[in-house]
Amino acid sequence: MRVLSGIQPSGKLHIGNYFGMMKPALALQQKHQVYLFIANYHALTTVHDANIMRQGTLDVALDFLACGLDPHKTVFYRQSDVPEITELTWLLSVTTPMGLLERCHSYKDKLAKGIAASHALFSYPVLMTADILAVQSAIVPVGMDQKQHLEVARDVALKFNNQYKKVFKIPEPMIQEEVAVVPGIDGQKMSKSYDNTIEIFGSKKQTRKAIMRIVTDSKTLEEPKDPDNCNIFALYKLFANSEECKKLESHYRTGGMGYGDAKKELVTKFEEHFAPMRTRREELANNINHVESILQDGAARAKKVIIPTLTAARSAVGLE
Repeated sequence: MRVLSGIQPSGKLHIGNYFGMMKPALALQQKHQVYLFIANYHALTTVHDANIMRQGTLDVALDFLACGLDPHKTVFYRQSDVPEITELTWLLSVTTPMGLLERCHSYKDKLAKGIAASHALFSYPVLMTADILAVQSAIVPVGMDQKQHLEVARDVALKFNNQYKKVFKIPEPMIQEEVAVVPGIDGQKMSKSYDNTIEIFGSKKQTRKAIMRIVTDSKTLEEPKDPDNCNIFALYKLFANSEECKKLESHYRTGGMGYGDAKKELVTKFEEHFAPMRTRREELANNINHVESILQDGAARAKKVIIPTLTAARSAVGLE
């Protein structure tokens, strides 16, 4: 079954991205035909420095490949290498009701966060719809907070198919309800917008510094602690096996262990988990031409599906 997923190069990827999107997407490549793209067109709504955009795009490519993306199993491409997507966006815009976009909460949320209003920010869901429909994706993994965007894609596809002729497959959501919400160092959901992240491939010094800043309560070393209400333990569980979790949980409940010791345990597990990936990333960073060839090959493979879809849409509206 064909699956589509994408991620913006709008900042350094962190462990919230890893456990929330990257790891589930990489698991899908074992069972499905996965199309995974770097959403640099989308990132233009918030990233306005060309050098940052270029570096961010490269970083996402390096991070995914280092974390286990197999370019033989996953079609991995930059959104901007497939300009057919933007033409399809315009064709879909013609049949997208204004009211549908006005009801999208993401636009209002982003304005509330201080992002400048623009046509791109407002019409963002149409570009996302084009991403999905262009590859005729059957399913799209989404969190509950993104479900509305997929509903827009379904509505637009149905309206286009009814107004012209059936061109697009109607995508189904794969709601990722079981994916844990990864807490940031301040206890809120880990997010670049909250500046509370732990980068996947930050330096060891940066990682340790971030982990040592995790907010805790004021219990003393001697006092028993509640692992179920501790940000450190919540993060530790993402990396440790069941026996390791039970051992640390016992130390929490017994007392005699400070939060500083728990943070050191988390640093150790973090480094153990990402050390092989860090080595792989360094190798890839020393062979950028190879990374570029993977992205170009991915774009060529994506176009084998996208160009026929666009051609059918052009024909349906009378452009061919």
